[in-house]
Amino acid sequence: MRNQTLGAAGEDAVFHYLQSRGYTVLDRNWRIKAGELDLVAISPEKKITFIEVKSRSSRKFGDPLEAISAQKAHRLQKLALAWLVVHGYWGSDYHIDCAGVIFTNEGRYEIDYRKGVL
Repeated sequence: MRNQTLGAAGEDAVFHYLQSRGYTVLDRNWRIKAGELDLVAISPEKKITFIEVKSRSSRKFGDPLEAISAQKAHRLQKLALAWLVVHGYWGSDYHIDCAGVIFTNEGRYEIDYRKGVL
């Protein structure tokens, strides 16, 4: 699977994962000049949640969540604040979650979902 296809498949998997757990997805692949937010949702507890998704075809080169560097985390926080301002949610309670998706050769996947990472 190519990286772009793998990333889209991972985001789709996490989208369905969130919906099955009572989240309402508000935005997918929201992009501004500074970067992109993979998913934005409202949790069952009514908290705005920004979800960074990292997908891999194996753990050969490490866990997908290891790809979230301090620099990436800082950019995610700035993007989250920008999204809140643009969409009229400034001052709302929010958190940033991360999801690592590993795909197998059989087309199956597993999701490692971490709440409130940032």
